[in-house]
Amino acid sequence: MRKLVLLICVTAALAAAADSLSKRRAPGFSLPDAFVNQHDLADYRGKWVLLDYMQTSCAGCRALTKLLETKKAQYKGKFEVLSVVISPPDTQPTVKAYMTANNMTSPILFDQGQMAFSYFKAMNFSTPHLFAIDPSGNIVHDWDASEVENPKFPAALDLMFNVRK
Repeated sequence: MRKLVLLICVTAALAAAADSLSKRRAPGFSLPDAFVNQHDLADYRGKWVLLDYMQTSCAGCRALTKLLETKKAQYKGKFEVLSVVISPPDTQPTVKAYMTANNMTSPILFDQGQMAFSYFKAMNFSTPHLFAIDPSGNIVHDWDASEVENPKFPAALDLMFNVRK
């Protein structure tokens, strides 16, 4: 009976760990942006990175882009923003148009699914989805679409960057 209880506890712990997208080392990547510049997560070591999985056709993504641009200006130099789209459906023309329409200063990177697979642990995901990666390369928090669309979300970013250096 003890072995069965132990097996159930271990299985539950593994399932909980598999569901957690935070509290682990951020998977490395090297992806091109809309202007064919390569971006490697290792290039941002020592900095906070907000990694935004998005789509150019997503209304919630547009709202998050505007918020992140505002917060980036407010907290000059405290973090970098890297947005990531799946290609296809997004293409260089759709991304460049999105960047222009939303006055983006951060790059949008193209993933063909491999990076999404490692960040989302092969689970389905919706956009927007935001990961906070600390200067040592660990995912300390992630927010799904319902969380970033919550009116209290900007305050969560404020708290994170007012408290952390």
